[in-house]
Amino acid sequence: MNLGFIGTGEITKAVVKGIINSKIKYNKIFLSKRNKIISKYLSSLNQKIYVLNDNQEIIDKSNLVFLGITPKVGKKIIKKLNFKKSHIVISFISTIKLNELKKYIKIKCTIVRAIPLPPISLGVGPVPIFPANKKVKNFFNKIGKTIEIRNEKLSLNFWTMSSMMAPYYEILNHLSLWLHKKGLNKIKAENYITSLFLGLSKNAYQNKYKNLNELVKKSQTPKGLNEQALKELKKMNVYKKLEITSNNILRRLKDK
Repeated sequence: MNLGFIGTGEITKAVVKGIINSKIKYNKIFLSKRNKIISKYLSSLNQKIYVLNDNQEIIDKSNLVFLGITPKVGKKIIKKLNFKKSHIVISFISTIKLNELKKYIKIKCTIVRAIPLPPISLGVGPVPIFPANKKVKNFFNKIGKTIEIRNEKLSLNFWTMSSMMAPYYEILNHLSLWLHKKGLNKIKAENYITSLFLGLSKNAYQNKYKNLNELVKKSQTPKGLNEQALKELKKMNVYKKLEITSNNILRRLKDK
């Protein structure tokens, strides 16, 4: 099995790293040269990775084709490429829906939309896919945890949540900068904050609570520091604004 990647951004980088560190059996991985720094880096990791100049050549040599390009680039180049019925095309493009992809690709091949995120490089994290497909499910289960979605409208909610990656990292950045300003070494501040939130996430994921509301309650003591922090953030409508932003992102996805 040969794998081809059109587009070499951060998501492609994460998926390829996940693949080469997994038990997925493949012969060769072909990458486009669009991002020279990432493609050069990935090709240095494994002798089975080849960087090609021509997108059509990547498609011709691959069984699974991954579309890791922006919506703007996708609308421009996909319709110019020739696919085969035997191809499995996996799209990472956020705002090009399935029917639109079918029109661009023209050939009646298997098309699946997937939402991998950077932790996939470590072999962890959920990968929502639509429509359900056994081969694609088994593929992503080897580098993460596949979630099959029954309809595209529902899948937009998962695309919405994928937009929370940068805001989450900004929380880590903001808190580590606060520690740094208070006198802690910058590297130590970042190490502390990232390990703290990693531990909190593992605790939430691995412990069997009824729901996350119970976890929120258990993390507070009466008149304690966590209770104070939560009350102040709620008073400033921080969590309400998360809901507003999520709705705005979902609205954007629906309009595309």
